[in-house]
Amino acid sequence: MLLNVENLRVRFRLGRGNEISWSEAVGRGETGVSFAIEENQTMALVGESGSGKSVTAMSILNLLPDNAERTGAISFLGRNLLTASADELRALRGKDIACVFQDPMSSLNPVFTIGDQLAEPLMLHLGLSRRQARERSLALLNEVGLPDPSRRLDAYPHELSGGQQQRVMIAMAIACEPKLLIADEPTTALDVTIQRQILELLAGLKQRHRMSMLFISHDLGVVGEIADRVVVMRQGTVREQADVARIFSAPQDAYTRALLACRPSIEHNPTRLMVIDEHIKGAAAAAAPPPRVKDANAPVVLEVKGLKKHFWMRSRVFGRKPFHAVKGVDFKLRRGHTLGIVGESGSGKTTTGLALLRLHEPAGGGTEGDVQFDGQNLLALPRSALLPYRKRLQVVFQNPYASLNPRFTIGQTLLEPMNIHAIGAGAQQREAKARGLLTKVGLDASAWGKYPHEFSGGQRQRIAIARCLTLDPEVLVLDEAVSALDVSVQAQVLNLLKDLQDELGLAYVFISHDLAVVRFISDEVLVMKDGEVVEHAATEALMAAPREPYTQRLMGAIPRGYRAAA
Repeated sequence: MLLNVENLRVRFRLGRGNEISWSEAVGRGETGVSFAIEENQTMALVGESGSGKSVTAMSILNLLPDNAERTGAISFLGRNLLTASADELRALRGKDIACVFQDPMSSLNPVFTIGDQLAEPLMLHLGLSRRQARERSLALLNEVGLPDPSRRLDAYPHELSGGQQQRVMIAMAIACEPKLLIADEPTTALDVTIQRQILELLAGLKQRHRMSMLFISHDLGVVGEIADRVVVMRQGTVREQADVARIFSAPQDAYTRALLACRPSIEHNPTRLMVIDEHIKGAAAAAAPPPRVKDANAPVVLEVKGLKKHFWMRSRVFGRKPFHAVKGVDFKLRRGHTLGIVGESGSGKTTTGLALLRLHEPAGGGTEGDVQFDGQNLLALPRSALLPYRKRLQVVFQNPYASLNPRFTIGQTLLEPMNIHAIGAGAQQREAKARGLLTKVGLDASAWGKYPHEFSGGQRQRIAIARCLTLDPEVLVLDEAVSALDVSVQAQVLNLLKDLQDELGLAYVFISHDLAVVRFISDEVLVMKDGEVVEHAATEALMAAPREPYTQRLMGAIPRGYRAAA
């Protein structure tokens, strides 16, 4: 047995002096968390945010804050890691047990080159010279499939894409040929094709190096393609563990069945997504309301013709040269309808959404084309004339924590845009409207005086949506608005967006790399590649018979779980 975790409990000390309290994170109830990993085996920890899966994994090497207390037993090749000294753990980290985290940019040092960061563990743990470490680093970048590896050795992290950064992190993790690799949500923030490449890379490395892996994810579709055995966690406890085939074919726990069922599907499109608690309580899928028939002749609220966007890039020869990020986008968006824009990272989908709202200015580079809204070309208006249109076209970003002011209470956050645009007859009317919107997005009155850090990711996204609604917008641009959320919270937000659209007649531009989510919410889909539209069709027609090889490749890269992979 390579790793054996028995009755693990983790709690965090809160407060100081006589006001100390303890927060139970892992091992609530009568028993702690227990599981075992054999050699050359992939074990997956699955659950929603807050389930304790990352805390459990980080407990193995004690990568927890100082206020954490661990009890139980963690045995690695016969050694109890709970009683190991700091020096013993330091010798294990990176050599026998290595980690790959969700956000490679926060793990890579921005002031050191890729080559320097790869060489460090090789010189520290294996005693290689700098020249030997560089040669080994080049071989590692080749092994993880990084293009032009000799040039990448001297590059800095910010010069690589997200997928390339993740490959560098994997190369660093396998540099000393560890016996166990801990991969904590390594593909969550990546688009489907890069995600597919990373999953195949990890599976191949595991076979070549006979390496065991602890893979952490909230997405059972991804887990089904890489794991041998699955541990399902919720609220710090293990709800079920079994071989991956049994988890998918005959899940025993209601929570496992709910996780499998609540994610949008590429094969079929329900009227409404059921969330975790509805599945556990046994709510009937038939209770969902019938789909509202969209008016094919609804008025066009936004018409885009020939939208182009370029940025100025540094050039050694001519000083600077244009980079064409968007090369001519056309679409019409009708009231109450949703246009989905999909594509890989770098395809131009986010740039399209920000360009039509003129949110890139004055960063540099030109915007061309015609964005017609209420009889005006928004691209031709002077900036001083844009304010009345800002409230009618709003945007929801991927990371609500970054877009909410941490020093404002939720009440101040909702009142600020209404004060700027003079919405309502007075302060009392504005507050009544803001409080009503909190209720509409599923938050109670207690949220009013709290700050953004006191809410979960899904709740913060609801607040961001409520802030947009304070201005009574007609069009919402949603830029990867649900991509960072776990499957249950994602289902809640998607259902909310559909409800708001039905009630208020909102039109959405929904930008995403997840075709299953796009299928659920969109009426038509625009597929982008390298700044160009390669396919544009009604959602059901495109999903049933994609014409372009690129669209087919995007759909083929979607994780479909164990049954499709078997």
